[in-house]
Amino acid sequence: MTSGSTSLTTWQDRANHAARSVTSLFGRRLLFLPGTHLGAVLWQGRHPAGQGSQPGPRWRAALRRVRPAAALALPWHYWWQAHYVDCLVDTGLRELGGGATPAARFNGPDRPSAGHLASRLVTGIRLRNALTFVNSYYDDMAWLALATLRLDRLAEETRRPGRRRNAKVRASLELQFDAACTDDLGGGTFWSKKRDFKNTPATAPVALFYARTGHHAKAQALLDWLDATLFDPNQGLYLDGARLDPAGGVVLERAVYTYNQGPVLGALLELGGEANLARAAVLVDAVQRLLTVPADGAGAGAGAGAGTSTAGYVLRCEGTGDGGLFTGILCRYLALAAADIRLSEATRATAARLVTATAEAFWNGRRLVGAREAGGRREGQSIFSLHATQPAAATYPAGAAVELSTQLQAWMALEAAAAVTAAPLP
Repeated sequence: MTSGSTSLTTWQDRANHAARSVTSLFGRRLLFLPGTHLGAVLWQGRHPAGQGSQPGPRWRAALRRVRPAAALALPWHYWWQAHYVDCLVDTGLRELGGGATPAARFNGPDRPSAGHLASRLVTGIRLRNALTFVNSYYDDMAWLALATLRLDRLAEETRRPGRRRNAKVRASLELQFDAACTDDLGGGTFWSKKRDFKNTPATAPVALFYARTGHHAKAQALLDWLDATLFDPNQGLYLDGARLDPAGGVVLERAVYTYNQGPVLGALLELGGEANLARAAVLVDAVQRLLTVPADGAGAGAGAGAGTSTAGYVLRCEGTGDGGLFTGILCRYLALAAADIRLSEATRATAARLVTATAEAFWNGRRLVGAREAGGRREGQSIFSLHATQPAAATYPAGAAVELSTQLQAWMALEAAAAVTAAPLP
């Protein structure tokens, strides 16, 4: 448990603090261009004793230089930025609930609103991605399409410009999805333009996008393919993917990842109907049983077990890099289940407890950025752990390089908790 920020007792205040921390530490203009925003891959403060941190790859050293072109030498993680947009939309929705006035802005009345910053981020993504929103991975594009759809709805609510641009983004990306959804392997969505692998990471968010844009038949066909091909009835969870072997047979990639379950759950809820809602309830129960770990970190990797309460358990986390986003994504869609009155009270309560317990663990494990480490306006911002069951002081000690993905994960969890506690629950 860190010191400081002790007055932040509501989930809304905690989510705002996470938003301020991530945008302060990672957010910047692209090449100092006005009207742009982008999240840096890493943030690394000074070691408090002045010795410097352990040496790392050259691109980490480049990050520490103040040259605007240094950002172009860093790895480009398109889908991290898409989830950054989604997090800003979450914050913008809470600003809207506070009256959408300057006083309601997460970072103070003199700074841009979350929605305005999200719009700048979409501009930054296009410029950084070589003046296009298209890339080689259909799952990346699906996440951005979903985020811009939500941003468009936020803009509509606040009567802000930008809806025409967002619609063009989605129209462009929808053509990509239509090309990726074929009858190969019986259905589903290709993962990349190599077109040799269909998986849950691409099929589920594309299904959710189709569901939210009125293409219900397409969405249902993708969900049915997932259920027939990648659903493991013994676990109640969705496997990673399927590919053809040289002999023409289907080979399953049997890995189970937390984030894959999230957009499946979201699509099931979006489409509704008795069968889909029943699948959603099974999925929430399976997440509770198999994708949780004790909150104290003991026995990591073991689920809560059949019939075990979620009390004392949090969602498991899956490390750094892309895995640093996984648990936050699942929290986002569990929050939708927690608020969906079509589900049973028991299912909704389970989803809500998983979200709030995980968010509480992230919050309690945070550490504050000290004056020697950062200075200026970054002092007092929070670093969140990459594992909910471990303190940030252990996983990200002062002077360590902190990955954007892991900080977005905690921010997503806190936004999900704020959404859950704002909704009427059993």
